[in-house]
Amino acid sequence: MTPELRRLSGLLDRTLVALDFDGVLSPIVPDPARAVALPGTAEVLTRVAARVARVAVVTGRPAADAVGLGSLQDVPGLVVLGHYGLQRWSAGTLSTPDSDDGVDLARRRVAELAADRPGVTVEDKQHSVALHTRSAPDPAAALDELRPHADAVASEAGLQVTPGRFVLELRPVGVDKGLAIRSLVEETGAAAVLYAGDDLGDLPAVAAVRELASSGEIGAGLVVCSDAEEASAELRAAADIVVPGPPGVQDLLRELAALDRA
Repeated sequence: MTPELRRLSGLLDRTLVALDFDGVLSPIVPDPARAVALPGTAEVLTRVAARVARVAVVTGRPAADAVGLGSLQDVPGLVVLGHYGLQRWSAGTLSTPDSDDGVDLARRRVAELAADRPGVTVEDKQHSVALHTRSAPDPAAALDELRPHADAVASEAGLQVTPGRFVLELRPVGVDKGLAIRSLVEETGAAAVLYAGDDLGDLPAVAAVRELASSGEIGAGLVVCSDAEEASAELRAAADIVVPGPPGVQDLLRELAALDRA
């Protein structure tokens, strides 16, 4: 048994388990549309859901995409918060806001940015738009070169830029995974939180877990870094547990489902 999981002993039925999708449930792949969850994901989440207060997926993807790519539609009680919390999927029902006019503007501007840069692609997420440089000849250099241009577009459109692994995402201001975690804790009355992520976009969730625990709003908080390819060094340093990518996350969740079974 991973020793850190013992923090949740006695609190399991009041624990919120919140997980990123890409790099945590699904291996990182060059084409986001092909990021299928690791085999066995739905099964292990079902086992965990039977033991905890709530299992949630908190992702920058559209919520329905995560459900479909993960084959998660039959996981009991699962909530999927997409677009960092703008969207919510639960029991087959999707709640989503109207499109932001700023995103419509950014969609046109980033297409122009990508057009003249080899290997730079645009991912349209409906409520946000992302520039990917993973396929560029020098992905890191392309990301650095694009950043001021993305910042200028975001400023014009009234959006914020969220960086990640070879990606710059332009999305509405005031939405992040930290706020999503806080909303789930309030909704469930959770006494403990386990959060697993792998990238810079997960850091607000980490901060929320730490703040909730230090203030006494929850009794225990546990942060897991899925150390997949190119995992965030910042998240790795902030984590209580580092596991070897999605297979390691699955193994940890199996241990969690067995916790307190004497």
